[in-house]
Amino acid sequence: MIAWADRPGVVVYPDGRRVRGRGLRHIPPGDLNPEFAVYLLGRAPDEPGWSYRWIPWPDLRLPRSKPEALTVLREAYERAATERVEIACGGGVGRTGTALAVMATFAGVPAEDAVQWVRRRYHPRAVEMPWQRRWVRSLG
Repeated sequence: MIAWADRPGVVVYPDGRRVRGRGLRHIPPGDLNPEFAVYLLGRAPDEPGWSYRWIPWPDLRLPRSKPEALTVLREAYERAATERVEIACGGGVGRTGTALAVMATFAGVPAEDAVQWVRRRYHPRAVEMPWQRRWVRSLG
């Protein structure tokens, strides 16, 4: 596997796993495709051409099924040890930031610190909505 390069959008977790976050409305950065992706959208995505999972998650909200979302995000986190994993929503900030913060808790970042941790390493406005921040904190 060729890992994601250090560039904007790539989050490096404390254990060294790298996950790329992005907005689907933007041109994909770099020349590598993900080997596995998680799409956080209100409706099913078009077939991307690689392995992926869809989490039904309307914009500015929480996932329709939080237990299912946690299962899929855990799978993505585990796969990031050996594969290029991408997490993406429409704009790449709120839902993507929330998912990256959830994954930070899997890497050992305390839940009460995960939002700020992701904001420093991914996007300063990641995890946009108060209920998204509360959900991440509730994972502690």
